[in-house]
Amino acid sequence: GIGLPTARGSGTNGYVQANRASLILSKQRIAYNSEADIRRAEAELNRQPNAELLEHMKKRQIELKCADFEMLMENKA
Repeated sequence: GIGLPTARGSGTNGYVQANRASLILSKQRIAYNSEADIRRAEAELNRQPNAELLEHMKKRQIELKCADFEMLMENKA
């Protein structure tokens, strides 16, 4: 846990408060260390789509068209 295992003998009631000033400073310290970090961040933003996912989506579209055609043919018969 956080704080003392027991409040006995410490001269306190054992209540632990959060240091909110530390939280604010840690959020403001987001800085890039080098050009490599900036390039890595930009590469994540400009990432190409996964080829396997694109292929799967194309196959799924074909499968849906086949199912629609099958339903159309069943309704005609």
